[in-house]
Amino acid sequence: MTSTSPTRILLGPGPSPVDIRVLRAMSRPLVGHLDPLFLDIMDEVQELLRYVFQTSNRLTIPISGTGSAGMEAALVNLLEPGDTAVVGIHGAFGERMLDIAERTGARVVPVRAEWGHPLDLDEIEDALRRERPRLLALVHAETSTGVHQDLKNLGDLAHRYDALLVVDAVTSLGGMPLFVDQYGIDVCYSGTQKCLSCPPGLAPITFSERAIQRLRARGRKVQSWYLDMSLIEKYWGAERHYHHTAPISTIYALREALRLVREEGLEARWRRHELNHRAFVAGIEAMGLEMFVAREHRLWSLNTVRIPEGVDDQRLRKDLLDHFNIEIGGGLGPLKGRIWRVGLMGAGSTPENVMLVLEALRESLRVQGIHCPSGREAAERVYHA
Repeated sequence: MTSTSPTRILLGPGPSPVDIRVLRAMSRPLVGHLDPLFLDIMDEVQELLRYVFQTSNRLTIPISGTGSAGMEAALVNLLEPGDTAVVGIHGAFGERMLDIAERTGARVVPVRAEWGHPLDLDEIEDALRRERPRLLALVHAETSTGVHQDLKNLGDLAHRYDALLVVDAVTSLGGMPLFVDQYGIDVCYSGTQKCLSCPPGLAPITFSERAIQRLRARGRKVQSWYLDMSLIEKYWGAERHYHHTAPISTIYALREALRLVREEGLEARWRRHELNHRAFVAGIEAMGLEMFVAREHRLWSLNTVRIPEGVDDQRLRKDLLDHFNIEIGGGLGPLKGRIWRVGLMGAGSTPENVMLVLEALRESLRVQGIHCPSGREAAERVYHA
């Protein structure tokens, strides 16, 4: 076995490619996690995260853990045994939300949509009106299906029934429009390894004052000591009270990744993701392939393509890896063997990668006897429009 890792072209559902500046930041010498220099870095990271989340929330930090730790932190801090939660489910990560919420002892009411479709606003309101839950939780960017859930009006809707709005933005933060304060989101979490193009290991999260007050009013301790935000906020806040040893190198990396976002500008970054998404879709459709999600509900960061009849999914993805050094993802759960998941996220969302993956897919399909026209010209027309 080789002792070095290959330089893959990461075009799957995550992790995404990492800029050399971020990798260099990780290699800087360590300091202590209570060193004054590191405390200043923590302050800068919080301010940069407020920019990316588009919020003024005081409690906006990276949790030491992956995006799933962010999901768990959001739910275990706000739910107690006997509470009711409404959870929107239209893919694998809504199902994970439901599982975590049930483990808190809460009564969970699911609102479901078919995988590949967004949730229905009327069904959500019916559940809120009927159940009067403590919170409504749903996924903004469903990584398992490529569906974008419109968040407009959901904050007002949840608050009308005295519920908090919890949003999973793991595959959208930094790659699609997201306005925490404007949308009335009470808790929003993400992961560093998607559109932020930082190595995995941190979960950016933000709590509104409304959510903090709910946390303060709990009748019992949060079931997870490690993810108890009432403890963690004292380390990230003015008290600087020791909670755990922060992953210093990963926070160096996150600061640099967030600096790159700020230098590009959020709106420019969103436009870049949208443009490369549209070019990719144009190329796919010119090849005679089909997207899985309807145009108006597609993510820009994670593209799902229907696998043509007769194509061996695992063989094709292995061929892409072996011959083109490209990683794409397969389907999860009921979509296994039915879709490919092509990530164009963060540093990986480039015209060069769009052209590369279109040509590689065409060649790998040809090996299996599927002959497609080139998608390059259609993609190029999008760029030159």
